[in-house]
Amino acid sequence: MKGLRWRYTRLPSQVEDTPSGEGGEEEEEEEEEEKEAAPDPALEDPMEPQLTEASQVLGASEMRQLSLYLPPSVTGHSWSLAFGTARDGFSLRSLYRQMEGHSGPVLLALKDQDGQMFGAFSSSAFQLSKGFYGTGETFLFSFSSQLKVFKWTGSNSFFVKGDVDSLMMGSGSGEFGLWLDGDLYHGESHPCATFNNEVLARREQFCIQELEAWVLS
Repeated sequence: MKGLRWRYTRLPSQVEDTPSGEGGEEEEEEEEEEKEAAPDPALEDPMEPQLTEASQVLGASEMRQLSLYLPPSVTGHSWSLAFGTARDGFSLRSLYRQMEGHSGPVLLALKDQDGQMFGAFSSSAFQLSKGFYGTGETFLFSFSSQLKVFKWTGSNSFFVKGDVDSLMMGSGSGEFGLWLDGDLYHGESHPCATFNNEVLARREQFCIQELEAWVLS
């Protein structure tokens, strides 16, 4: 499977006027060469990631936008669907079983009863744990009117925690940035210190319509 390719777009150059003559032309040529060698990262236009199968949650546009925020270590890797409710049913235990053998990272994507798309990027595969795990590469995201990404604030290290009854991401003051129940049917989202996030869904308590966990490796 071909890796992810990046296509750069550069705005027309704006070169200051210089006196006519060979010197001015040479400076213009050198300036043009420098711009060609170092494209502006802000103008990157990512191609759609290569998926092992079609997503029931994210469209091509959402995938391209999320790709800009993924760590360089996973850039160009294909997305493999490790778990999907449409295929594997609504069960957190099944999600953990499908994660066995994977070390991560994982992109979790959800769609709720309102059609809202949101989720999280975890630097580690989801697993049963006694405490929180993960790294500062972990983040939450939401597509409200546009993509919003909530990165680690550094205030605590409550990235991911999983038990048999729930999966939690981000915490602070007893609230979780993203919380899912054992049936993967009900969930909650609250502002939390880990990511300083907004409520990811349109309401703090929501019902899950579709959920997918993609392994990016």
